[in-house]
Amino acid sequence: MLPFPNHPKFLSHIFAGGYAAGYYSYKWAELLSANAYFKFVDHGVFDPNLAERFRTIVLERGGSVSAMELFREFYGKDPDTEALLRLNGIAA
Repeated sequence: MLPFPNHPKFLSHIFAGGYAAGYYSYKWAELLSANAYFKFVDHGVFDPNLAERFRTIVLERGGSVSAMELFREFYGKDPDTEALLRLNGIAA
């Protein structure tokens, strides 16, 4: 992991011109993908039943239903921040 730069300009682009909302959407997508990723890690990356659920619930239905509804149906609950922390090595 690279050391965190210690200068004020590192995040200044977020506050100049409305980029913060876009940045939030990137983090939200990362949160959802971390939850889905660890669902596979914790239940078996090559689990054919889980892969089939992902394919039929998320991939086949795509944009026909809200992404959050698809996520909840696949994951079985709302996303939680523990997966994102775990992905970044902050939590076990």
